[in-house]
Amino acid sequence: MPADNLIVGLDIGTTKVCAVIGQYSEQGALEITGVGLSPSVGLRRGVVINIESTLRSVAQAIEAAEMMSGREVQSVFTGIAGAHIEGINSRGVVAVTGRGREITKEDVDRVIDAAKAVVIPMDREVLHVIPQEFIVDDQGGIKNPIDMIGIRLEAEVHIITGSVTSAQNLLKCVNRAGFRVNDIILQSLASGQAVLSPEEKELGTLMVDLGGGTTDILVHLEGAPYHTNVIALGGNQVTSDLAIMLKTPQEAAERIKKESGCCYMPLVDAEEEVVLPGIGGWPAQAVPRKELCRIIQPRMTEILSLVKEQLAKKSYLGLLGGGVVLTGGGSLLPGTVELAQEVFGLPARIGVPSAYGGLGSEYQSPIFATAVGLILYGAASVESDRRHESGGSRKSGEGFMVRLKDWMKEFF
Repeated sequence: MPADNLIVGLDIGTTKVCAVIGQYSEQGALEITGVGLSPSVGLRRGVVINIESTLRSVAQAIEAAEMMSGREVQSVFTGIAGAHIEGINSRGVVAVTGRGREITKEDVDRVIDAAKAVVIPMDREVLHVIPQEFIVDDQGGIKNPIDMIGIRLEAEVHIITGSVTSAQNLLKCVNRAGFRVNDIILQSLASGQAVLSPEEKELGTLMVDLGGGTTDILVHLEGAPYHTNVIALGGNQVTSDLAIMLKTPQEAAERIKKESGCCYMPLVDAEEEVVLPGIGGWPAQAVPRKELCRIIQPRMTEILSLVKEQLAKKSYLGLLGGGVVLTGGGSLLPGTVELAQEVFGLPARIGVPSAYGGLGSEYQSPIFATAVGLILYGAASVESDRRHESGGSRKSGEGFMVRLKDWMKEFF
């Protein structure tokens, strides 16, 4: 357990920075006690392009969360996204060497090491290695093979890689804002932790996190991630389309999108009108709300269709018994669920984080899915550290931060 008893999730997005503070109650339950939100300046499509602007946004969001919780933040778990993220599936095989052919933790570590021995470019690093299933002597579908008897052990894993420089720039922003980074976690994994139930993961579920600059994709099959990717399109593109087509500034277009936007034509009343603010000497004017939908719907359809294309290539579409879960700020746009159901031909719902004591409804919004998920990842990591304090291997689950430091020592 960290000395300050706090677990902090920091979601640095293209349009906003969210900070969520969690702490353990006297009964040992995790409670969320602070939430902070600030506009994000300095990122483009999920990647840091201005360190000074980003660190100011980070400091503002954490300060707001500190004010609410009355606690001081020292370290955070932060998320990473961007078009540089790639997920691949791999398999490893080893012989069981223990006495009596009993599978031990060391055998599991060896087979995961074998599975992650894939060639990746020099400028990339492995963010996560997540076991999907283990196979003992051709018997598949095993989640935990420890203590089983076998001769041959195989592991199928999902490996997520990202750009080392993107991770370093993210790290630099948080450090210069005055905070330590405990670990860097893929944002879609964090969001999935917050909004997907174990049953949905088991049935097969597509999670689409509609952010401002990026759309994150995560497919769970039989309880484990099988596909992760990031599309460099998001809600900002919708805002830009509105600004261009309506000849209005970005800020006004964003406000119109949030207050009056819709991305599914059957939901829009033919008589409804929206007032566009006047610019300079031009007077305000009214346009039919259907006109907004004609601009928004094609872009949202394009984003969801790009996701569908990826899944069709991998033949995952027929395996999604749990349907589609939409989260992130973009999912709040009216009509998103109905449009997703039409595009994918599957049931869809909005994913909202569960309640964890404390503030309740304050953070129960798709906007906070990633930040709440980062806290849950942080809590699991703290629990894992506690279990290994007495000694023992953490090799297969070691954090990205450890590997990033090793990488930097090796090359610099």
